Amino acid sequence: MSPLPDPTPATLAAWMAAEPAVLVTVQRTQGSVPRDEGTWMAVFADRLLGTIGGGHVEHEAVALARAGLAGGELPADRRYALGPSLGQCCGGVMHLGFERLAAGQGAAVQARLVAAQDARRLPVALFGGGHVGRAIVRALQPLPVRMWWVDSRDEIFPPDLPPHVVAEHSAPVEAAVADLASGSRVLVMSFSHAEDLEIVAACLRRLRERDDLPFVGLIGSRSKWATFRHRLEARGFAADEIARVTCPIGVPGVMGKEPEVIAAAVAAQLMQLR
Repeated sequence: MSPLPDPTPATLAAWMAAEPAVLVTVQRTQGSVPRDEGTWMAVFADRLLGTIGGGHVEHEAVALARAGLAGGELPADRRYALGPSLGQCCGGVMHLGFERLAAGQGAAVQARLVAAQDARRLPVALFGGGHVGRAIVRALQPLPVRMWWVDSRDEIFPPDLPPHVVAEHSAPVEAAVADLASGSRVLVMSFSHAEDLEIVAACLRRLRERDDLPFVGLIGSRSKWATFRHRLEARGFAADEIARVTCPIGVPGVMGKEPEVIAAAVAAQLMQLR
């Protein structure tokens, strides 16, 4: 069996070099649906790229798109109720948009889709380029996140960074907190407990001033967090401020201290925060 094509805007642009397509996009949703707003599928005469969730609704959308490619009328949008009439029991509603794409338009369509995808990516700030930090970067690579990766050490970052990862050397490392994107989910796991404490304190000061970091997670044990809590109290942080730090990080119940296991638990926790 040949591998499925990678459903990326770049693949779409390459396919469109020689043939037209219809872009089917999930524009709005209500209730329980298989895919979120912004999800897209490109329909060509004899192949598909991407999916809007499968099932009968996708079958109908593909048929409508191919009729449009063959010269038939193509609606700008159509409402699909995912109930018994479609043989699906999700119960929600999907509003699908249909757009004709001429051969050779690929570069412009690619740029538009990439911009839309980037706008929906979860901003993550990762402090620490060690083994766990690298495992987290690998675990998050296929997920809808954009990451700012910070460390105080020179030459700690690998040369081949994944897309949507920007690495920065910062000394002192906590100085980078002031420049984080609003809404960033922060992960703290530097090579030193002293650095970790300074990063967490900088995050708490920013929360006090701007309240725009929805999640601050610290790697560590309960005993490490007990020590940090006392030191943060000594710096004047109130109990309700300190309670906004999550330690240890990762979804509960995932056992194991291997970097890849921790990364899987952290990736799942971040997806819960979308």
